[in-house]
Amino acid sequence: MSKEFDVVVIGAGPGGYIAAIRAAQLGKTVACIEKWKNPAGTLKLGGTCLNVGCIPSKALLASSEEFENASHHLADHGISVENVSVDISKMMGRKDGIVEKMTKGIEFLFRKNKITWLKGHGKFTGKTDAGVQIEVSGEGEDGASSEVVTAKNVIIATGSKARHLPGIPVDNKLIADNEGALSFDTAPKKLAVIGAGVIGLELGSVWRRLGADVTVLEALPEFLGVADQALSKEAAKQFKKQGLDIQVGVKVGEVKTSENGVTIAYTDKDGNAQTLEADRLVVSVGRVPNTDNLGLEAIGLKANERGFIDVDDHCATAVPNVYAIGDVVRGPMLAHKAEDEGVLVAEVIDGQKPHIDYNCIPWVIYTEPEIAWVGKTEQQLKAEGREIKTGQFPFMANGRALGINKADGFVKMIADATTDELLGVHIISANASDLIAEAVVAMEFKAASEDIGRICHPHPSLSEVMREAALAVDKRALNM
Repeated sequence: MSKEFDVVVIGAGPGGYIAAIRAAQLGKTVACIEKWKNPAGTLKLGGTCLNVGCIPSKALLASSEEFENASHHLADHGISVENVSVDISKMMGRKDGIVEKMTKGIEFLFRKNKITWLKGHGKFTGKTDAGVQIEVSGEGEDGASSEVVTAKNVIIATGSKARHLPGIPVDNKLIADNEGALSFDTAPKKLAVIGAGVIGLELGSVWRRLGADVTVLEALPEFLGVADQALSKEAAKQFKKQGLDIQVGVKVGEVKTSENGVTIAYTDKDGNAQTLEADRLVVSVGRVPNTDNLGLEAIGLKANERGFIDVDDHCATAVPNVYAIGDVVRGPMLAHKAEDEGVLVAEVIDGQKPHIDYNCIPWVIYTEPEIAWVGKTEQQLKAEGREIKTGQFPFMANGRALGINKADGFVKMIADATTDELLGVHIISANASDLIAEAVVAMEFKAASEDIGRICHPHPSLSEVMREAALAVDKRALNM
């Protein structure tokens, strides 16, 4: 007789493990299926984000930023250092230690909440009166052992994988995706990156700081077209000043590898044939949902033409009691979006009536300076015909920013011209990932820009720029 659970979650990334914990908090019997193995062959929880995504990349970004500060910016503080060097293997060891701590933390939370970890690959096999049946092939996908479990409710949280390009084989040595680019043993002298999205910019920044000459090739005609134009223009200026060579509107052709590295043929934005030679190449052209080999057809479900699973506003699929969250469904591929959906589905299963406002999910790019926004861009609102007013305030007029030597960037706020309701907040600065949270709270409560302008902010702090930008919406900033 198969094991039976109230809720079975397939996938233990941020969406899956949070869904499992919330369901367990609500008194359900819960199992979570996960097959991820680290390079040592050990099964780990946390999915892409904790193992080869958000967490390790931010660790390397922090380490590389410390190196850059010591090499180039400590002199501004009157601190002299000589012969600054970097130990890449030790840096990687620190990154791996953080990942290990985080994944062990999830194992502890599973034990604390009495969640059963089913180690292996989950695949639907059918439905019975008792619920949905899922085969778990043990120890990853090698089929060493298997069992069938029955679930009254299923949450598909299998995440996504790096998109690869045809004709450009990724070996994670010479040609890497995000996983390989987080584990280089040395800093390449010349690094090429295909894709100027979040991952490409973050990984390009890491290796540029550690000594690589970085060229980023982007197919789209505009740099960071998803962001507000004021942000993307400022970001392009800052990255150019740092030495990142970002080329937009390119068409990548043949890619050849040799003992000496990689050669990329491409056509630039003016239609001229170009050749780029590099020691290593990182391919970061987006991600695709992990919906293959799930046996969806066994329960009458299928992925759409783009590989995603169609769901309603509460992440319910077309099959009763089967839900899908995170990177396998519509919306931004963001870990915190997946977490919110995991909580939502657990509460829906419990009979509650939760809600997510997808317009209030923040975006962050962890470059230097950081880039963060929530809500709509000025170009989106103008395209909608919305009457708006904007306010912008620079960090160069902020005492705290000057004190920490991080005075680049600004906060831009957009409000409705009539009601003053906040419609979008856009930040490029140090600690933008933290500052944006105030804007998210304000927009969730349908605040006006005046509301932020009337709230007392600590002095001196970077958060004062939020208040000044809000005041600037009504042309009454106090420090400009």
